[in-house]
Amino acid sequence: MTDFTAKHESLLARAIEAIGARTWFSAYPESASPKVYGETAKADGDAAFEALLGKSLPFDDAHPNERLAGAETSPYGKPLGVRYPTASVDTLIAASAAAGDAWGRAPVEARAGVLLEALARLNRQSFLIADAVQHTSGQSWGMAFQAGGPHAQDRGLEAVAYAVAEMRRIPGAVSWEKPQGKGEPLRLEKRMRVVPRGIAVEIGCATFPTWNLYPGLFASLATGNSVIVKPHPAAILPAAITLKILREVLIEAGFDPNVALLAADEPSAPIAKDLVQRPEVKIVDFTGGPVFGSWLRQSLTDKLVFTEEAGVNAIVIDSTANFRAMCDNIAFSLSLYSGQMCTAPQNVFVPASGIETDEGCKSFEEVAKGIAQAVDRLLADAGRAQTVLGAIQGDATLARVKDCVALGRVVRASTSVEGVARSATPLILAVEGGDVAAWREERFGPISFVIATGSTADSLSLAEASIRDKGAITAALYTTSEAVAEEAERAFARANVALSINLIGNIYVNQSSAFSDYHVTGGNPAGNASLTDSAFVANRFRVAPVRRMTA
Repeated sequence: MTDFTAKHESLLARAIEAIGARTWFSAYPESASPKVYGETAKADGDAAFEALLGKSLPFDDAHPNERLAGAETSPYGKPLGVRYPTASVDTLIAASAAAGDAWGRAPVEARAGVLLEALARLNRQSFLIADAVQHTSGQSWGMAFQAGGPHAQDRGLEAVAYAVAEMRRIPGAVSWEKPQGKGEPLRLEKRMRVVPRGIAVEIGCATFPTWNLYPGLFASLATGNSVIVKPHPAAILPAAITLKILREVLIEAGFDPNVALLAADEPSAPIAKDLVQRPEVKIVDFTGGPVFGSWLRQSLTDKLVFTEEAGVNAIVIDSTANFRAMCDNIAFSLSLYSGQMCTAPQNVFVPASGIETDEGCKSFEEVAKGIAQAVDRLLADAGRAQTVLGAIQGDATLARVKDCVALGRVVRASTSVEGVARSATPLILAVEGGDVAAWREERFGPISFVIATGSTADSLSLAEASIRDKGAITAALYTTSEAVAEEAERAFARANVALSINLIGNIYVNQSSAFSDYHVTGGNPAGNASLTDSAFVANRFRVAPVRRMTA
């Protein structure tokens, strides 16, 4: 039995310091350079990935295995054919409950040591995970490496840091005395037992199968809960690799590996509803569409439910000191991963009278055309287009792009990408502010609207109202006016959405930095929790006090 606590004590201390400072911090290098991960790391990861295809994933013998499941297909057309051990909901719940007792009683530092060791081993397998993320989500390989590997691992570490910090606020034992006038004081010895809530279920998404999974997974485990991971049926492999490594560390540390279980299913036989409705399940984390998210929030009123759902992310353009750089920045945000990021902009609000720029006054048409031309410049090279866009994850998104053409005047038509089986470049439509049926609903994928408004004030009003009603994870503003910037800050704060102002160059509204940015505010319909803050973690445990009278 191995105790990993001391091995990772220094990293944990740095992570706890980072969540307070909110400055840049990263524990896991995002560069895939051989100088960082080793000369053979890429080849080794590719070989390990190929070795999994067409076979059953080899979990340890303790994992429930009543049948095999799995029906993933790669958006790039590569056959996967991986099968996963799974079992009935009854069996999974029973195994999770049995494993959770000793895990919940373990010292928080011991649990943190296990989890940080697992993150270290996951980091060493980032190339394998990148291949798995790429061929399930459709992300380009470079994005899959960063978002699926080091960035996701940072989010997991961030969750552990918050959990440890919050639990350390609870004193283990205190001597309590209450004065009684002239007599002896009342004396009690008090112990504060931190106890988990129960079984946690993590419901994953197809587009970011590790980045969105790790915060809830590691937060629940760090706070002593056993976890059942129910990945999206189109993206099981990245979660399964994660659990395989996590279970290996649990075994080495002397814990029952069923503390972390895989609940694989297929589109034809979904199990998520049956799983989350079990009374033993106390925590549910979900990333996905608003229909199932709404059902979870409304149906599971006796459980702790965290959701990240959909939204209508907005950009308001008032004016700019660098028109070309602004257009290039917006173009990249619209194109990155074919608009399939929860942070991707959808609605670009522009006054119908035009905007002031460093190139003179630009009409509404010129602004819309400038963004479209920037997309064309970005994607002109086929190799770069593949790297930026990746592939479309599902057929429904591809169909949505075609259906949305009728919603407005086409400023830029969507086309396929050379060399990518399932692909679509950004569709840009021009609409009026009053065409709410077109732009006020989320249109997931590479679909965006340039919306003509009466003024910047009108743009801010429309954006704020749409976010308050439909939700958003990101908002952006371009302006040369400090007064407009201040009004935008107030408007988007009322809408409870993160705002970025005047982004150009290599920083984009899509991006979210662990240990610094609060991803999702939890204050509008796009999600009821923030990844990651104290509120996301602290409610996953309870305190069971013990009082003992002393002489």
